[in-house]
Amino acid sequence: MISSDELENANPERVSVAAERQDSPSDWDNDVADPVDTREVFDLIRNISDPEHPNSLEELRVLRLEHIEVDDVKNSVDVQFTPTIPHCSMATLIGLSVRVRLLRALPRRFKVTVSIYPGTHASRDAVNKQLSDKERVAAALENAHLLDAVNTCIKTA
Repeated sequence: MISSDELENANPERVSVAAERQDSPSDWDNDVADPVDTREVFDLIRNISDPEHPNSLEELRVLRLEHIEVDDVKNSVDVQFTPTIPHCSMATLIGLSVRVRLLRALPRRFKVTVSIYPGTHASRDAVNKQLSDKERVAAALENAHLLDAVNTCIKTA
């Protein structure tokens, strides 16, 4: 975490978090088809830590259930996130953390797309280009310092 005098957004807005999803008996029945749904994806990423604050991405409204789309039949997951400020320098790290968490947790058949929600960041197109480029993502994860930062963010997820 960064010291308070270096923060871009020293007092981010915090919101109440959603209740935990309750398991049903069919969740544990291997004979029942269990498609991946929006809430399951949200639960995988909601507790990722913000790189600047001691809060989850859900608490800071960076991640919202209504900005996640899942198509289990077409094997696609699309997550849009909202940085806390329009010039957030941590947007790429946040997006990379979300992407890595989902790639590690979901079945390999899923194509995961992570992007910034329209109108919420000054460099949205540039950040989205980085997050959608598999080679850039792979190169970023080869950087030990950046990988450590990602792992720090997702260890609470």
